[in-house]
Amino acid sequence: MSTLFLKRFLSNPFQVASIVPSSKELIRRVSRKLDHSGPRIIAEYGPGEGCHTREIVRRMHPESRLLLFELDADLCVHLQKQFVNDKRVSVHNMDCARLPEVLAEKGLTHCDYVVSGIPFSILEKAKKREILTNTHAALKPEPHAAFVIYQVTNELRTRGHCDHFAHAESEWCFINLPPMFVTKFFKSANGHVVNGKNGHRTNGNGAH
Repeated sequence: MSTLFLKRFLSNPFQVASIVPSSKELIRRVSRKLDHSGPRIIAEYGPGEGCHTREIVRRMHPESRLLLFELDADLCVHLQKQFVNDKRVSVHNMDCARLPEVLAEKGLTHCDYVVSGIPFSILEKAKKREILTNTHAALKPEPHAAFVIYQVTNELRTRGHCDHFAHAESEWCFINLPPMFVTKFFKSANGHVVNGKNGHRTNGNGAH
């Protein structure tokens, strides 16, 4: 564990969330949820000291883009130093709910993937809803596009917080401290986007 990671956890445990960085097994399971066979636009929420980020960067296509959203200023500086020579990576010291805004500023329309380790279970309901709504809106209306999370609980799936996504797949990674659920929420199914909790679907341009 890096000294910086421990220091930031002790100074702000609710923001950093975990005292121990993810295990190699958890990193592997999260990374394999992303298809890097072509150029992708990827966002990561709460990258911390960058253990998942490094694996994403190692795997991703030369023409891909990676947007990192980290609220801790010191961790942002650490991330900027790590990836200063990789122009595909940008670090944003801001709320991840601003993803659509940042995409627009960069001339990008959508993300292919959003990866997140932020602890949704401790977020206020309004903030949770804002992040999930904006994440869904930012993803491409295509079958591969997905929101990939690793969490201690699986409440985003079991309590219906992500019913606006087309479908989801979960697996349990016990080789981590603490053990985590890895869940992949798909934006659409067969090119159709789910519109609300009733499961009604529209195509990518909003037509029925």
